[in-house]
Amino acid sequence: MRSILSNLIIRVNDKIYVKDPETSVLGKKIIQESILLIDEIGFDNFTFKKLGEKIGSNESSIYRYFENKHKLLVYLCSWYWSWVEYKMVFKMTNIEDPMDKLKRAITAVTEKAEEDHSIPHINEAILCRIIIAEFTKTLHTKEIDDENKEGFFLIYKNVINRIVTLIIEVNADYPYPKSLASSIIEGALHQYFLNDHLKSITNCNNEITPTDFYLNLITTILKK
Repeated sequence: MRSILSNLIIRVNDKIYVKDPETSVLGKKIIQESILLIDEIGFDNFTFKKLGEKIGSNESSIYRYFENKHKLLVYLCSWYWSWVEYKMVFKMTNIEDPMDKLKRAITAVTEKAEEDHSIPHINEAILCRIIIAEFTKTLHTKEIDDENKEGFFLIYKNVINRIVTLIIEVNADYPYPKSLASSIIEGALHQYFLNDHLKSITNCNNEITPTDFYLNLITTILKK
């Protein structure tokens, strides 16, 4: 993946932020250091005050970019899923066989990310750890329906719907393509979490990855 994003501009719904952090040095610093700090102390303990101390700036300067820390997390997740979508499309380029395309797409959305140094202010490997640990916190809120109407999760849904389309191409008779696609994406995050913290209730380990599990699953259940 190194450098494949060098000419790519990832766009996030402008309703998520007050000011686009990609437009200034400070904004990029906020993104860079928030990823490192959330990974270090967890989202629950993360505050704009702590982030301000980390970047050597007033807390008020962060509020000029994000209304609150929830919106910042939604931004990071949206950026991540946009990056994953690009990876998925890249892996499927010039592939004709439907099952091969589906396997490549599932690999892209379930494998652990590696840092791509072409985007120096975002460490994708660390951001991936945040997604594994914290992504559900963007969804499980009282504001989910309103935020969904505002398009906050459109990129995430795009990733799922791409998988849905591929599942239907493989087996149009399979009755649950949406449930399967969303289960693969969220389930992979959960399997990584279990492998990190509750190893006794997953078969995933240092040799067996969530990608292995979901490739086996789709090969088995999508047989015609």
